[in-house]
Amino acid sequence: MTSGTIWKHIVKFAVPMMIGLLFQQLYNTVDAVVVGRFVGKEALAAVGCNGNIINVLVGTFAGLATGASVVVSQTYGAHDNERLSRAVHTTMTITLILCAAGTVLGIAMVGPMLRLNATPADVLADATEYLRIYFAGLTGLLIYNMGTGIMRAVGDSRRPLYFLIVSAVVNTALDLLFVVRFNMGVRGVALATIIAEALSAVLVLISLMRTDAAYGIRLNKLCLDRSLLKSIFAVGLPSAIQSAVTSFSNVFVQSYINYFGSACMAGWTCYAKVDPFVLVPVQAVAMASTTFVGQNWGAGDRKRARDGVSVSLKVSILSAVTLSALVFLFAEPLVSLFTQEPDVLEYGTYFVRRIIPFYFLICTNQIYSGALRGIGNSKTPTFIMLGSFVVFRQIYLYVTKLLSGSRFFVALAYPVGWLLCSSLLFVFYRRSALFRNKEAVSGKMPA
Repeated sequence: MTSGTIWKHIVKFAVPMMIGLLFQQLYNTVDAVVVGRFVGKEALAAVGCNGNIINVLVGTFAGLATGASVVVSQTYGAHDNERLSRAVHTTMTITLILCAAGTVLGIAMVGPMLRLNATPADVLADATEYLRIYFAGLTGLLIYNMGTGIMRAVGDSRRPLYFLIVSAVVNTALDLLFVVRFNMGVRGVALATIIAEALSAVLVLISLMRTDAAYGIRLNKLCLDRSLLKSIFAVGLPSAIQSAVTSFSNVFVQSYINYFGSACMAGWTCYAKVDPFVLVPVQAVAMASTTFVGQNWGAGDRKRARDGVSVSLKVSILSAVTLSALVFLFAEPLVSLFTQEPDVLEYGTYFVRRIIPFYFLICTNQIYSGALRGIGNSKTPTFIMLGSFVVFRQIYLYVTKLLSGSRFFVALAYPVGWLLCSSLLFVFYRRSALFRNKEAVSGKMPA
């Protein structure tokens, strides 16, 4: 990505990743469709209300994966093969350690988190069973995310796509088999998910172990390089903390939804399953932008890195506005894919049409935060996002509940946080090292 036409690099990298993210969304979307259609609204609410609880843990590891990806992309851009190999093997070693810790911690936190979530009694049993099975199979997801993070950092977004397509198809088939044929309910959906994720992890590991390039994995080279580990945590830990705290905060946001009962919870779940499909292009372009900035920063070309950010922002806004308009127009048919129950349909359509029009705001915070992380600055976007998505959002919800208690203000909790975050990130991006013309650029990773 350090030479050639910028927009072609961004699009070429983002499109396979976008398709991959779409298939990744099929995991939870198919789960929701199957339980909503064949089990009932309580099961749909149980699967949906677990998202933020899962993300408390998974988001933490995703943040560390971001740190590893930035380190790998910078060493790859600097053509330092020896350091690249050590970075990859350090990444996989820490992943294996986190798999064990994450499984134990995840299972242990199920009960306390569901209580914090204010989960209603008619949903509690299914939610508990789903979470325990999901966390028991967490290893597959973590290995897949770290492995594909390595591939994407060196510009390979195709193989992760192929693996994801295979696992998404397997997940869909197992959902239908376990729930429709064997009547396993929420348990069947959870088992289908972890089996499919384990398959994707195996495919990623086999691919990396068969790669002859410097980023290939050799079991006898697994190590913990202290300097690289420090660099990974310097970039990844702020992102991990931000993701974990934001998801933890959203557990309380979910409690405001749960206050209105299982029909509202199920309706919110429908909105939450439609939402990612609008954001997929934005996320794919943001990831492409982070890799692009990381490689060009490593190569010492700040202007090209800035140009990449500008192109990425234009592409993401165009996609977000186009898809938001379509989803707004077809909100009710989309929600009806998950359920035919009138009260759930009404809630789901309401949330979609109140929140979707503001999705263009997400483009700015995703692209600019990714650019800052690409140059090794994770602290700034972390603090801004924590302030906007956690502190401000909780204050907003508390105050509006005291004043009104209306679902309208609950629905706007996300857009007002996005607006604040995007405004602050724009200011700090413009003040970043990418714009300091008198400052020498070494391309080195943060110490």
